[in-house]
Amino acid sequence: MPLILLNKPFQVMSQFSAHPERQTLADYIDIPNVYPAGRLDADSEGLLLLTDDGKLQHAIAHPRRKLPKTYLAQVEGQPSPEALDKLRQPLDLGDFVTQGSQARLIQEPGWMWPRNPPIRQRQNQPTSWIALTISEGKNRQVRRMTAAVGLPTLRLVRIAIGPFSLATHPVMPGEWREVDPLELERQG
Repeated sequence: MPLILLNKPFQVMSQFSAHPERQTLADYIDIPNVYPAGRLDADSEGLLLLTDDGKLQHAIAHPRRKLPKTYLAQVEGQPSPEALDKLRQPLDLGDFVTQGSQARLIQEPGWMWPRNPPIRQRQNQPTSWIALTISEGKNRQVRRMTAAVGLPTLRLVRIAIGPFSLATHPVMPGEWREVDPLELERQG
């Protein structure tokens, strides 16, 4: 029962079936019968967990499990304390209300790999980085949350799912490694 930690590159689809225009997980992982436990949009990058065990996949991805997921979002603009506070509270996105989250302004991560292609830069518009931890994972949730507080996301990188983190299990985009699924049980 392998548990694979993959650093999904930008513009790669979170699927193994062929896509007419983009690379897929099959371009990076040649292990039969593993599937992603959760997804990342093509325009998001970072940590994706894959397994061949349906129960383990369910334990990682199911909303009832509330496994925390941490993202680094490069946003357009400078977050005010009020905007960060709104991100920490339940936020009405129209079709659903988010749970509270952890949100804080951080320095640009010095360890972060460059994105290819780079994000667009506007001469008169600064960018900032926010670390955001959520325990749900609705479609495009983090992007919608930052947009709702006036901070459009330019780059989104998931760096942690539960006990698994790119900080403790470093791999570059397109690279993967096998990790111990018992780390989930040790987390509790």
